[in-house]
Amino acid sequence: VQLQASGGGLVQAGDSLRLSCAASGRTFSSYVMGWFRQAPGKEREFVAAINWSTGSTRIADSVKGRFTISRDNAKSTVYLQMNSLEPEDTALYYCAADREVARYNSRWSNDLEYNYWGQGTQVTVSS
Repeated sequence: VQLQASGGGLVQAGDSLRLSCAASGRTFSSYVMGWFRQAPGKEREFVAAINWSTGSTRIADSVKGRFTISRDNAKSTVYLQMNSLEPEDTALYYCAADREVARYNSRWSNDLEYNYWGQGTQVTVSS
């Protein structure tokens, strides 16, 4: 399994970015795909997740209303659309995947449940 995250960059507060996570190596229809982020000196934090098969999503309260997660089956890619970015959103963003917990929405926010991780893409929001 390979996950390639991209789309990060330096933006100003209020701007938007769309992160992409290209998945390869197997069929992901039975997987949950998650986005996590880690700011310097802080623990890794759940952002959003999507069940690839059902399209069911879960969004962290800290970004609800500003971030959305979606997937493109034909491109085997998951997206994180980030609007109204704030300096507090500055972090290294990772995509992750797992099959075993795909059915358990309540476990999607736990980074320890994910077996596959991408390399991360940096998002920096200036004030």
